[in-house]
Amino acid sequence: MSPTSLSTARPPAARRVALALAAVLLLALGLSACGGEKDGSGGDGRAAPGAAGLPIRIEHKYGTTEIKSPPKRVVTVGWTDQDAVLALGIKPVGVVEFSGLGMDIDKFPWSSAQWGGTKPTVVGAREDFKMEKIAQLKPDLIIGLYTGMKKEQYDTLSKLAPTVAQSAKYADYAMPWKDMTLVTGRALGKESQARQLIAAVDKRFADVRQKNPQLVGKTFAVADPFKPGQYAVFGAGDAKVEFMKSLGLTLPEAIAKAAGTAGAAVIGSERLNLVEVDRLVFLTSVPNAQKVVEGDKVYTGLKVAKEKRVVFVPYNPTGAAVSFNTVLSIPYAIDQMVPLLTSSG
Repeated sequence: MSPTSLSTARPPAARRVALALAAVLLLALGLSACGGEKDGSGGDGRAAPGAAGLPIRIEHKYGTTEIKSPPKRVVTVGWTDQDAVLALGIKPVGVVEFSGLGMDIDKFPWSSAQWGGTKPTVVGAREDFKMEKIAQLKPDLIIGLYTGMKKEQYDTLSKLAPTVAQSAKYADYAMPWKDMTLVTGRALGKESQARQLIAAVDKRFADVRQKNPQLVGKTFAVADPFKPGQYAVFGAGDAKVEFMKSLGLTLPEAIAKAAGTAGAAVIGSERLNLVEVDRLVFLTSVPNAQKVVEGDKVYTGLKVAKEKRVVFVPYNPTGAAVSFNTVLSIPYAIDQMVPLLTSSG
């Protein structure tokens, strides 16, 4: 869910909630079931015959893009797009910038090895693409899957290089990691490798569920205590929630309903009964967040708090890995989160 998609033409009270949610989703990287993109042939979306599976035609929100030969200079303009490209053995020459994490994009612990000391050029932040910088990099492919790219931006980018935009099947910032990995693999002429990566991550999730049956079926909530007495509770489709569901946990219908299509429900302390679940995860961005939450008298009265079934996870870096929920970040997130979830309560 893109924070910018929240309407500003709302009544004052509703607008304040929308702005609060927008700020939280931005910090949380706002950052979905597996489906497939079809190619332009009208078939099942598999790569057309040819060297490395190319040429291929990939359909997306703004049309169809043809990629004729294996790209070498790739620019990614989606928040997490670089991870699938890196996992497939190519270092993007340009990426968009992230805010609020306190570390450079090439230093994320789940992908630093793939960068191998190479530092990409930052070509903008969110949808503020620096077209001149992108042009100077002379890309032969531009990928923008986890983004809110506008049509006019796509038109400009597609004049610089073949550009694969976000899927028309999902809302902006809602394309599932499997789809992103598979489409990226097709665009790079590495579909077979992409499928192997997806299968490996699926196995990691399956292993967690098998080894930790105490988590399977348990209810959960993921929330950001972004302001004293105010919480963003993330709903179905959010990458963080989808990560937890893949571990075998269950999102209560009440949370899904409260979050609706906005991606998260912004609530006050008086509604904290919404997160009375088996496992409560707070993603935090400031050092004293846990102290502030534990000073909330409504929170301390919750059964989940009294029974210590709550974990506080800083965005830097574990929360970010969960928020990214990519083919590269998931294994790292599993290693960090499962011990926390199994030791609480």
